[in-house]
Amino acid sequence: MNLAVVLVSPKTPGNIGSAARAMLNMGARDLRLVAPRCDHLDSQAVAMAVHAEGLLREARVYPTLRDALADRDVSVGTSARIRADLSPPRHPAQVRPLVRAASAPALVFGPEETGLVNSDLEQCQVTVRVPTGDYASLNLAQAVLLVCYEFLQAEDETPEYHRKTATREEMEAMYGHLHGTMRLIGYTDAVRARHTLRLWRALLDRSLMSSAESRLFRGLLRQVEWKVGDAARRGTAESRGAAGEADGATGD
Repeated sequence: MNLAVVLVSPKTPGNIGSAARAMLNMGARDLRLVAPRCDHLDSQAVAMAVHAEGLLREARVYPTLRDALADRDVSVGTSARIRADLSPPRHPAQVRPLVRAASAPALVFGPEETGLVNSDLEQCQVTVRVPTGDYASLNLAQAVLLVCYEFLQAEDETPEYHRKTATREEMEAMYGHLHGTMRLIGYTDAVRARHTLRLWRALLDRSLMSSAESRLFRGLLRQVEWKVGDAARRGTAESRGAAGEADGATGD
């Protein structure tokens, strides 16, 4: 499976190295770092990676999570907390069939101190939580090891079908388009827009759109925009015509 592990703003080299080792243990090799706060090739990182040093050196660094997920078709966030307006986290085993049926899935982990923030989780189609005892705090490498195990090594039934879904870049572009269209037609305003778009994200992400379906949806949005613009142009033309008639009547 082409599973990418994405670490958002990791703080310490040792945690990155340990996470790389956990990935290699479970058979994952695509490490992506988003705005890291340390050098991922620091000697501490290399020491903690042990035999995963090669994986560290091949890691790609991105400025934003959106960039890191651009070529992925399914993205899975990790969180131990329930967030307002976002679907509650699920057990990794429940998400396993979705991940295994994907062509290019990604597993996203947040900073050590805070985890993923809401704006990060919005870019993930589903969120998972590692079940623990009363003490729920896991270090980064432990979390990477456990979730990678569930997705890559745990036994499961073979998915009934494989479906190529749209990349996250295609979906994010569609959501940006949707946001603009909603504002254009007065469906929402600046105050409610973020909450409203979260609800639409949750609904549309569950559909696992293909690239063609995302283009189809954007075609509808373009038609709405054209119709609004056409109505505005017609209204302007009619206003000018009425003004002209009024001027003629005055001239008589």
